[in-house]
Parts: sequence; C-alpha cells; structure tokens
Amino acid sequence: MTNNRESFGGRFAVLVALVGSAVGLGNLWRFPYLVGRNGGAAFILIYIVIALLICLPMMLSEGIIGRRAGANVFRSFKKLAPGSGWWLIGIGTIITTSLIISFYSVVGGWIIYFLVKSATLQLSGDATANGGIFTSLISSPIEPLVYTAIFLFATGGIISMGVKSGIEKVSKILMPLLFVCTVIIAVESLMLPGSSKGVEFLFKPDFSKVTAETVFQALGQAFFSMSLGCGIIITYSSYIKKNEHIVTTSFITSCMDTLFALIAGLAIMPAVFAFGQEPAQGPGLLFVILPDIFTKIPGGEVIAILFFIVVFVAAVTSSISLLEIDVAFLSEEFGWSRAKSATISSSIIFIFSVLCSLSMGPLKDFTIAGKTIFDLFDYVTANILMTVCSLGCVLFAGWKLKREDIIDELTNAGKLKISPATVSFFIFSIRYIAPAAIIIIAIFSLFA
Repeated sequence: MTNNRESFGGRFAVLVALVGSAVGLGNLWRFPYLVGRNGGAAFILIYIVIALLICLPMMLSEGIIGRRAGANVFRSFKKLAPGSGWWLIGIGTIITTSLIISFYSVVGGWIIYFLVKSATLQLSGDATANGGIFTSLISSPIEPLVYTAIFLFATGGIISMGVKSGIEKVSKILMPLLFVCTVIIAVESLMLPGSSKGVEFLFKPDFSKVTAETVFQALGQAFFSMSLGCGIIITYSSYIKKNEHIVTTSFITSCMDTLFALIAGLAIMPAVFAFGQEPAQGPGLLFVILPDIFTKIPGGEVIAILFFIVVFVAAVTSSISLLEIDVAFLSEEFGWSRAKSATISSSIIFIFSVLCSLSMGPLKDFTIAGKTIFDLFDYVTANILMTVCSLGCVLFAGWKLKREDIIDELTNAGKLKISPATVSFFIFSIRYIAPAAIIIIAIFSLFA
C-alpha cells in the first residue's frame, strides 16, 4: 500500500518541514527561561554539545529508519524487521502523537483566541486583567472548544491536501514568515530601554549555576525540541528522496531549531526585563505577561499581532507533523484517502481534546493520580511514552539494522563519502550513548 507515495520536492522543502516540526511552543515559552536560569551562555554551550553529540545521532537514526522503509511509522518497523515485535514501537508513537495533539490543540485554540483579541485591540495593559481574560477562557465550557476545533480541523485540512500540496507548500510559506516576524520582534525588543538586562539574562555565562540538574534540563530540552521519540522524524524521512543527504539535513535542522530558540529568547526576555517583569515560562508568559508588555510599547498593537502570528505558526507547523503520523498510518494501512484519514483522525482526537479542555474548567476537580486530564496526557507522553519510543528507535537502529544498510543510507547508496570513523562513532552513539541519555532523562523526569 506504500507504492507511489508522495515525497518532498527538494532539500528546502525537507528542511522547512523538519524545522517546522521541531520549532514549537517549547522554543518560545521554555527555552529562554531555562537559558537564563541555568547560567546563560554556559547553558547554551552545554545544550549545543548535547544536541550535536547525542540528539543529532538520535535524529539521524530515526531518519535512516524512515527513509530506508519508505512507509508510515508502523509499517516501517514491520518492513525492516518482519516477523518480530518491533512494530510495537510504531504503535507506541501513534498513541503518543495522538495524545500530544489532543492537548496541544487546546493550546492552539487559546493562541487563536488571543490572536483575535490582539487583532481587535482587546488586550489590556494590565497583567491582572489579561490573567482574568485567560482564566475566563480556559474555564469556559464552550468557547475554548470552538477555537480548539478550528485549530485541529485546520491542521487536518492542510494535511488532507497531501505532502507536496499541503505540508510542503504550507511549510514553505509559514516557516520564512515565522523567522521574519520573530526577528522583527527581537529588534523591537532590543531597542527598548533596559533591554540589556534581558540580554544579560540570556547570554552572560555563569558557570556557578551549572549543576548536574542543568545538564539534565539541557538534555531534556534538546531531546523534546528536536521531535525525538514520537515518529515525526521517521514519517517525514519516509518522504525524503534517496538523493537527499540526510546527514546534512539533520544537522541543519538541529541548528535552525536552536537558532530560532535563541532569536525567540531575544524577542521575549529583553522586553520582559525592560518593563521590570519577572522571567517566566509556560502559558503565563504568552497569555498574561507579554500582552501586558505589548500595550506599553510604541506600536505595541502591531507587535502583539506579529507575536501571536509567530506563536500560531510555531504551533500549527508542529501540529501538522504530529497529525501526519496518524494520517499516514490510516491512509497507508487501510487504503483510505488522505482527506478521509485526516477527517477521521481529527474527529477522534477532538474527543480527547474536549476532555483536555474541560479539565481546565467543569472537569477540573476530576483527577487521575492527582492530575487533571490535560496534565495527565502531558505527563504520560513527555515522561513515559516518548522516552520508551525513543529508546526503542535508537536500539532498533543501533542493534537491529545492518551496518551496511546504515552506511547505504548515510552515503546515498555509495554516492557520498563518509569516513569509517564517523560511521563507527554514529553506531557507538546510538548503541550506547543515546540509550544511556534516554534512561537518564527518564529517571530525572520521574523522580525530579
């Protein structure tokens, strides 16, 4: 059923799609905060080393699996390891991404709501008032569901158009727009009086703040930021042509993801410090603190609109990659059209999104293991499912795939040169270093 599959049109298409999957809300509301709280430039240096030496080989291993199989994440393992139980990893990633997009779409709905509010000049110049707007929204039983549905089914609509006409075309438009808007906001933020304190927060190296926990947080941020362990890299790589250099593609993707996170930090933290706000992370930063700041900046109404466009684009490009896992599975395994697969998967996921949204309001007192449904989905995917799936992927690539198959993918069937030492390091990394890193993340996440 995987014959005549679509593929990305070229390297630029591959890059914008992969970078779009990697660049998400974590780059905006978590990375800048972690940088400042963990030694500034010292944290960035640790993050880059981890991204290149540990996470890049992990990304590359998933890329090799996807392109080698040329199929959805479930069939990739069935095809490369017939008659074995490795296909369970594929099922695990499908479950993982379905749960992630269930609560991610709720946040996407919040973003659309605030984009509308900013465009109609309804945001307040008071953080308390904005906090009230946000609280009123998430506690409402109906309004957030409307925006969640818009976000989720818009994502499904893009995917239903296909790999080239949908994912590729939209990514080619949205990703350059994302970077341009973010750079504009960063320039405006850096021009504010007192912004230098924000720059210092981000980039002044303070090695006294570097601890074992700092390394664990850098490892975890790099791991999740690069979309590892949820089938995205495998699925997108299955659309990469055999003449594309996946080593270069993976390297550029990881660099662009890090670059955007740093630019986002320059767009946010200088403004936060310029107006005497405390640096924060999470929804409070995006929906309460920053709207308050924007109303106090000359031309802030325009900046607010640009900012929520940035947040929306980051969210939607990530949601496209998440939903594509399900759509590729349904269309290839059941022979359904992409439109039918997108509609069915979006409809099923929306049911879980409703539960996630209501858990912030009418169902807030319903908890499982002390967590609301929204928080439970977040915890289970981030701390258990992604960890297990990523571990399965690197073990499969490191121990199940043949060395000659790995070399064949790295060299594009011998057309590219790669040193034996590089191959040996890559295999050693995915056999030993990456699994150890994943286990460390799991232990730290569960017991921190």
